[in-house]
Amino acid sequence: MNKTKGQVEAEISNALIQFEKDYKGRGPEETKTIIVEDMVLVRLKGVLTPAERQLAKNPEGMNLIKKVRSNLLEQGKGMIIDAVEKITGLKVLTLHTDISTKTGERVIIFSLNKNLEAKFVKAGESAPIAKKSGECPDP
Repeated sequence: MNKTKGQVEAEISNALIQFEKDYKGRGPEETKTIIVEDMVLVRLKGVLTPAERQLAKNPEGMNLIKKVRSNLLEQGKGMIIDAVEKITGLKVLTLHTDISTKTGERVIIFSLNKNLEAKFVKAGESAPIAKKSGECPDP
């Protein structure tokens, strides 16, 4: 793979934005993808429509939104998995997702058959190293 980790993450974000637009009629306000070992974590912000935000004001509406969004993703799951497999060159083993009706945020986690992040480190990208246990690396 001759792409950087950042390029692959951006491609996955763009693929999910396009899926949301094509399949659901509108895209998220913000999307961020992070590759961590054999997982691809995608966070989509601002995915609820104005009508869904109104529905989310009561528990029955919240449940309805979650059910409809879950069913829509289930029906289009094959397209999303195909896109991630094409971009990463790896097989997607599982897809997990949840949506918050309070924040309008959706999280999608893809589990891959191999450590994708290791491919980038081998290709010359350096992975951040924490100084001590529990410390975050410098930005």
